[in-house]
Amino acid sequence: MSTALPSLGFAGIGLMGLPMCRRLLAAGYPLTVWNRSPDKCAELVAAGAQLAGSPAELCQAADMVLLCLADTAVVREVVFGEQGIARGGRSGQLLVDFSSLEPTATREMAAELAALCDMAWLDAPVSGGTPGAEAGTLAIMVGGEASDLQRARPVLQTLGQRVTHMGAVGAGQVTKACNQMIVACNALVIAEVVALAEQSGVDARLIAEALAGGFADSKPLQILAPQMAESRFEPVKWHVRTLLKDLDTAVKFSREQGSATPLSGLAAQLMRLHGSQGYLQKDPATLVALYRSKD
Repeated sequence: MSTALPSLGFAGIGLMGLPMCRRLLAAGYPLTVWNRSPDKCAELVAAGAQLAGSPAELCQAADMVLLCLADTAVVREVVFGEQGIARGGRSGQLLVDFSSLEPTATREMAAELAALCDMAWLDAPVSGGTPGAEAGTLAIMVGGEASDLQRARPVLQTLGQRVTHMGAVGAGQVTKACNQMIVACNALVIAEVVALAEQSGVDARLIAEALAGGFADSKPLQILAPQMAESRFEPVKWHVRTLLKDLDTAVKFSREQGSATPLSGLAAQLMRLHGSQGYLQKDPATLVALYRSKD
């Protein structure tokens, strides 16, 4: 005997949200979508999704409401704004937040949502970028109650190859901050390496191949080094502003915890410098421009 799939609401149809929603529709989930710019939902509506007029409307027929939004301020507005999820949420529903947010704010918002409408919260930030979202190979790190994760796990496994329960609400966001610290620092040193190779007369296009399988190898190296060496910055698969936001989140949280993060602090300043030169909306492969000769 088959069991009906839970109905889903999804807010945030951007670089990550769109391919995630495509996968959910392909898996047969009843899906309602909302985005601040409704035109971005057109493809999904044509594929069978319903369109909600507000975040509150997402809750009307949804067993779970999924978010994939830009930052803490946007999530707060979508959840607690005038037509927010808290206005339409009810006991028994589950909010699953794929956004990358401040851990402390996540814990505070989860408690506030529970107090307002008894709706549970899972923070489930993802890693893997748009290729992972398209292929369903995201790494998903989850904070929240184990029973809530059990309910959501089939949905998460449609989107990711690895789902790890990290602890109570907020633990997923702490883990994502750690992830982004490693990714951002890695991206910056890869940019240094490519520029050094170029300035030394070495073919930087061979760096990733030469180091493959060694201790210096990583997914960022294999993805970013060839793009940097070839100055291949389009299409934009992720944004400098996203890495900067996540680094700032990590450094702020580390201060709250009394933990030292000097390398990530420096990375944030370098990322901010790069962004200030017109690169905030560009791909992080453009970080190589920080180190190339301006002559």
